[in-house]
Amino acid sequence: MITKKLFRSIDELQLVQYYATLSPEDVGFHSEDGKVIVDAKSFIGLFGLDFAEPILVVSEDEDFHKKIENIGETVEE
Repeated sequence: MITKKLFRSIDELQLVQYYATLSPEDVGFHSEDGKVIVDAKSFIGLFGLDFAEPILVVSEDEDFHKKIENIGETVEE
């Protein structure tokens, strides 16, 4: 599953990262152009993306996607 999100604060990112650490599945943050892919469970990895732009949150964990549904802004395609 892929959810396109725009995060507006460090608090939002930290909350998503926290939920990612609870997921048994891999969770990745991808730039829209696919050039940058980071492990969402890695706090240091979060600094690899430009969060001024929407990012793709990628995971097969449907429960994780439900948990982050109201964090940040979901951007429609």
